Amino acid sequence: MGKFHTTLPPSLHPWILSQPVFFVSTAPLSPQGHINVSPKGTFPNINSFGYIPAPDDSTKQAQFWYLDLSGSGSETISHLYEPNNGRITIMFCEFGKGAAPRIVRLFGRGKVLENGTRGFEEWTKKEGVQVIPGARSVVVVEVELVGDSCGFAVPVMEFKERREVLNEVFRRRMERVEAGKSEESMERYWAYKNAWSLDGLPGMEVARRTGEKEGIAPIEKMVGPMASNLPYARRRWYGSLGIWAVILQLLLTAIVVLVGERLLGFR
Repeated sequence: MGKFHTTLPPSLHPWILSQPVFFVSTAPLSPQGHINVSPKGTFPNINSFGYIPAPDDSTKQAQFWYLDLSGSGSETISHLYEPNNGRITIMFCEFGKGAAPRIVRLFGRGKVLENGTRGFEEWTKKEGVQVIPGARSVVVVEVELVGDSCGFAVPVMEFKERREVLNEVFRRRMERVEAGKSEESMERYWAYKNAWSLDGLPGMEVARRTGEKEGIAPIEKMVGPMASNLPYARRRWYGSLGIWAVILQLLLTAIVVLVGERLLGFR
């Protein structure tokens, strides 16, 4: 039977920290937006994630955090940046043979600490994180609820090894940048791939700043013959909402002006 806790039971702390993979789920506020689920591999050698229990006086919530590596999308970051959003769920799952089947979900609100910001530097220093090439942020989750349930429907799978390809790709990229190829900087990579979400929500702040400064057009995320007709292609959906917001603002301004003139006796 599933149980829900306001904080993670201490007995589960070692289990979470031993997992080679977890899953991150977020969504935009609009019902037309796309729900995102991302798998995240862990790297114990660089202390890439952790869980901070709530203090005994319960004045603060427990926190879960992870080092977010660069990728081709920016869904999680965009959803956490969206005003009045920040909803996020972290899921761990036991796949090992002979281990007790288990699924643990951490429900909460997340925030993004982008690489290059003071918050990122302070957090990685405090938690002893080795910042590797390609690290774009730290995601911190204020844990509001913990779900613990069995996982008998989950298959047994054997863990082989961690993939190091992505880390190697970004390591070589940084070497080229240090050799003078500034056009291959991570900021330019982020501007091309991480400036906007699938639904047109703003992504990494440094990505948008770099894109505007250096004239880097974001990648076309919608492909195929029908892509141009989709309402959320190339930020069109949220762009249309922006147009309606401007129209509404103009109408409200006109109403205020008319009412103000009548109250002041100009008509």
